[in-house]
Amino acid sequence: MNAVPPRCHALVPCAGSGSRAGTPGPKQYQFLAGQPLVRHTLAALVRVARIERVLVVAAPGDLTLRVADAPWDWADCGGATRAESVFNGLGRLRSDGVPDTDWVLVHDAARCLVTPALVDALIDACLPDAVGGLLALPLPDTLKSEVGGRAAATIERAGKWLAQTPQMFRLGTLHAALAAHAASGFAGITDEASAIERAGLRPLLVRGSAQNIKVTWPEDFALAEALLAARVKQSPAME
Repeated sequence: MNAVPPRCHALVPCAGSGSRAGTPGPKQYQFLAGQPLVRHTLAALVRVARIERVLVVAAPGDLTLRVADAPWDWADCGGATRAESVFNGLGRLRSDGVPDTDWVLVHDAARCLVTPALVDALIDACLPDAVGGLLALPLPDTLKSEVGGRAAATIERAGKWLAQTPQMFRLGTLHAALAAHAASGFAGITDEASAIERAGLRPLLVRGSAQNIKVTWPEDFALAEALLAARVKQSPAME
């Protein structure tokens, strides 16, 4: 019998409080262009034909996205940190019978401007790769180090990239890389690629988009809404 080729799954950690956004509740549920921010994120992911399943990892007891006939799956196994939520979500996929050889694309709930075309570009680049990789952008601006609120030095920006999501790795590889730091509360693990790097592997950098912003600060909501409105005006079917 021929082996079943590896499939792709998306995992969206959605258990954060979004404290930096200055919103009265979790930022992923704040309305943006007529619907909760995370709905824009999920709408893009479910339109990617090669993604077999989209799993949303919410905080325990959070039923916001547990919607009948939704094109995504839901699990309230989120943790205290993003890394813990991802780790728990990977465990849910494994317990559901997803093989370790399948690919998982972890994507921030607050990156609501991702497009199916960007996700497809990441999949195209990573499927033949031994490690996997992430969307990222070369650092465009001068980078400073700070001491006491003042610029202390200019850091060479050549070879430095801004990490984005999705980040795409094999289920078993990513689960093992995160498991190695579970006892420390995932200290120092800021994204999936950082866990993979600590395991001695080198993720592929796939050029993303400056529009694939993570809504983090209060002013980001207005920017994201303007970009969404511009896309609708240009083409209702735009990817």
